[in-house]
Amino acid sequence: MRLYILPAQSFFMTRIVFLLLFLVIGVYCSAQDLTYAQNTLKELTSSKYWGRGYTKNGMAKAAGFIENEFKTFGLLPMNGGSYQQHFSFPVNTFPGKVILSINGKKLEPGKDFIVHQSSKGINVTDQLLPIDSTTFVGKSSKITLSLQPKLTWSVSQKELEYTLIELNKATLTAIPTHIKVDIENQYISNFSAANVCGIVKGTSVPDSVIVITAHYDHLGGMGNKIYFPGANDNASGVSFLLSLAKYYAANPPKYSIAFICFAAEEAGLLGSKYFTENPLIPLENIRFLFNVDMVGTGETGATVVNATVHTKEFALLNKINDENKFLVKINPRGKAANSDHYFFSEKGVPSFFLYTQGGITAYHDVFDKASTLPFTVYENLFKLFVGFNTTLMK
Repeated sequence: MRLYILPAQSFFMTRIVFLLLFLVIGVYCSAQDLTYAQNTLKELTSSKYWGRGYTKNGMAKAAGFIENEFKTFGLLPMNGGSYQQHFSFPVNTFPGKVILSINGKKLEPGKDFIVHQSSKGINVTDQLLPIDSTTFVGKSSKITLSLQPKLTWSVSQKELEYTLIELNKATLTAIPTHIKVDIENQYISNFSAANVCGIVKGTSVPDSVIVITAHYDHLGGMGNKIYFPGANDNASGVSFLLSLAKYYAANPPKYSIAFICFAAEEAGLLGSKYFTENPLIPLENIRFLFNVDMVGTGETGATVVNATVHTKEFALLNKINDENKFLVKINPRGKAANSDHYFFSEKGVPSFFLYTQGGITAYHDVFDKASTLPFTVYENLFKLFVGFNTTLMK
């Protein structure tokens, strides 16, 4: 039976169809397995993957896990052959000893101190001389001690000619006068990494592509006993991306939908830069790209980078959110080179980067753990993305 709509009824029927669409989406997404995302988060933040970084083969193991999930869901490799897009770059690593004593007291790496990511290894006992109230240098060695209110680690492509140690100020009970340190670093000039890419072919417009991205790498380990789990940054985004991949593989949309998990974001957005310079799909075929990074909270809403650039799409996203009350609010932000959307934007690909806000404040430290990540708006964020993508394909 065919339904005929009188002109006066068209507005109301359109609205009913729109609401029914989101009712169907809501029912399906409510049935989504939140447990899958939580288990994926726990898996990727476990010691098996060692911070998804540069020692103990952590990043490669994480890439293998993601590739296997893509295969299990039924995604196709983008280039028709491999799911992994390999590239290389230099990186400074700390695979061995990271031992420090100040004034005769042995300190705990990650919690009491960190070795600056660019530092050279050193094994020395020395006297410390003050430069100012927060900076001390070795009397006879190339070592610097810096007192910090918070310890935040990163990744470096360079190796300095000296050693810099950052010490949590709260650890000290007296002015540091003596230091004993044994740190081993390994500078790798040609570290191998890989983006992991998969695609669900569109049912009727396969040459138009919506892309979902997230970086899967984190900081790795500092020494052979401490690693940085990276739950919110960005195991949360990868878990979310994999859930969407699972959904779209079972429910192929009109347009193709591609999923890219980038390596080496923490080293300077290197994976996404490499992809845009060596694209596995034509960049001009991308209808829209949505990058997710740090989406494990959401108590106070979310922020979208490039919202002021792509105002039409941001208005659409807000319309869907306002009508369904998925998030408390979505804050607009302008251009920023702060995640993997950036090089796509620079190439003219319409792109958003979304991150959630509120809740835990752990960032680039050993406290960013799966056990503390609430996944506050995970299910609602899932519905928002599906709704947004569906509307883009109309």
